[in-house]
Amino acid sequence: MNITSDQSQTALRATAGARLAEVAIAAAIRIPLAGLRAASRGRKSIALARQTAMYLAHVAFGLSLTRVGICFGRDRTTVRHACALIEDRRDDPALEFGLAALEAALLAAMARLAEQPAEARQ
Repeated sequence: MNITSDQSQTALRATAGARLAEVAIAAAIRIPLAGLRAASRGRKSIALARQTAMYLAHVAFGLSLTRVGICFGRDRTTVRHACALIEDRRDDPALEFGLAALEAALLAAMARLAEQPAEARQ
């Protein structure tokens, strides 16, 4: 494998992680996925859901703020703000429990996807 291929695989994994976080949040709080992907901020509930998905992509998968921003079509400073906002809210035990459960589920799902042969994923 050459460097370009390695970089391509890394970018693909990052995008997959971000999309997985996005889908998990949309399903968990029952909001349309299209709202999370909108270019505009949207309603407060949509913005908070997007911020949570960005936070999970950063924390669960270790993506840089810049990479998360690229995946979500936002600037890295927007991602930094989102991560700080969600981190501050983790003092709430219910939110902490939910985020920890989602993070564990995302990591398990990504590990499971990594185990499958490429032919099975197509």
